Amino acid sequence: MIETKGLTKVFKNVVAVNHLDLKIEEGDTFGFIGPNGAGKTTTLRMLATLLRPTFGDATIRGLSITFQAEFVRPIIGFMPDFFGVYGDMRVDEYLEFFAACYRIRESKRRRLIADILELTDLTVKQDSMVESLSRGMKQRLALARVLINDPKVLLLDEPASGLDPRARIEIRELLRELTRMGKTIFISSHILSELEQLCNRIGIIEKGLLLYSGKMQDLMQKVQPKRTLEIELRDGADKAQELLQNHPQVLSVTLEDKRLQVELAEGTDDVGFVARDLALKGFSLVSYREKLPDLETVFMALTKGIVA
Repeated sequence: MIETKGLTKVFKNVVAVNHLDLKIEEGDTFGFIGPNGAGKTTTLRMLATLLRPTFGDATIRGLSITFQAEFVRPIIGFMPDFFGVYGDMRVDEYLEFFAACYRIRESKRRRLIADILELTDLTVKQDSMVESLSRGMKQRLALARVLINDPKVLLLDEPASGLDPRARIEIRELLRELTRMGKTIFISSHILSELEQLCNRIGIIEKGLLLYSGKMQDLMQKVQPKRTLEIELRDGADKAQELLQNHPQVLSVTLEDKRLQVELAEGTDDVGFVARDLALKGFSLVSYREKLPDLETVFMALTKGIVA
């Protein structure tokens, strides 16, 4: 769906994006993260055909952003990290304006706008002035605008920036609905907890260089190759600690806040043996889960805060 090959952008003496190679499949929700100045927005603007690459190229559905930009634009929706200056329009007029820009026939516009307002939960605000909307409502309106031409690919730059917790949840649920509708979403955000819940694939960029691109689960294992279990027992935690420490696949067992932290040998695939062994010895389990690093931990482990 989206593929970049050696995508590079140089501003005077600054290499903002350095030979970026990415591949995003149809239906993916791809989270793009990195420190401020890492090259995220520059990448999005190149994919949106607003910036021409210095070197390299990218294709969206097989179309070159450099040589076929006029064919790329109808199949993408780009949402920048700022809203724009349309405060003197009503919400429905704002969407009507962009529908006209996309040359959507007047006979179809009213039904189309009504559907998009319903999808983005803005129907009750259709007669409101844009400037009167809260930031969260404006972000939803900006997302409604990029859906006008029913794009196959959404390029979203910080869609939840500056929103309160409720507005962030509403945007997240809307993006999930768009994923269920089959949209391919490329999203840049600093709110890592949001991306962790939304995305099936992640890319990490720093100083214009791609540090990682792939599945979320593979990224977690890359940072924490040894698997760790957290176990809470009804009683007998100290005896269970003794038992597990003698197992050949267990590296260490520590007791923290009445919970056992069990670190397994690298390459251990079956983590169920711990629960089975404990049950056979008569221990009663209250909780049993694998501890995985969150995206924030992974991000801090892989990056150094260097900007382009």
